Amino acid sequence: MKTLSVIANNLNQSNFLVDVAEEFHTSIFERGERIYLEANETLFSEGEQANRCYMVLKGHLKLTKLHEQGKTVVVRYINPGELIAAIAVFKEKNYPVTAEAADAVEVIGWNKQAMMDLMTEFPQLAVNMLRVVVDRLDDVQNRYLELYAEQVEQRIARALLRFMQQFGRKTDNGVLIDFRLSRQELAEYTGTTLYTVSRTLSAWEKKGWVISRRERITVSNPHALVLFAENR
Repeated sequence: MKTLSVIANNLNQSNFLVDVAEEFHTSIFERGERIYLEANETLFSEGEQANRCYMVLKGHLKLTKLHEQGKTVVVRYINPGELIAAIAVFKEKNYPVTAEAADAVEVIGWNKQAMMDLMTEFPQLAVNMLRVVVDRLDDVQNRYLELYAEQVEQRIARALLRFMQQFGRKTDNGVLIDFRLSRQELAEYTGTTLYTVSRTLSAWEKKGWVISRRERITVSNPHALVLFAENR
């Protein structure tokens, strides 16, 4: 299967496939539907009936939620190898968020019956899914504490460090956050305004902590950002 050769490294990091022998991956993928998205295309929208859960094979998904006052909030970015929407599918609910391609994306989607059959055949998948749910709850709790207990510049620093760890690629100038990330999206993720993000990044760029270009951010001094995030 061509996909396996393209995303082998990502699969090795997939929480969903932990302890499932690689020889079974092809069989697992063949039970689902492969979908390709260009940047900014929508995989599913908030409020739609959740009929499939998905694993990202290549690229990154941006999950957003619409506030009741009409403001869009970036909830999370999904890496290759990560699973999304499983709980909504199993509970036969609507999708709680909108999933949009942050760049060119390839996913595999399974409906509820296909996932039930897979977990019966490969019980380790059920264990792994539980771990995924627990990890997401931990992430939600951490984000909640950041939003309500930290100053905005601290939240921006933590967000950049988180993205650096998840999506970072070393370059001559530092660690590039290797997906499209606009200042507006960073503002929506950290619960602040475009003006505040722009002001903060400009100040950090003068200090040599980051390099900010159009929809691309490089962390040139991670140590300085860590000290700033921890000591505010």
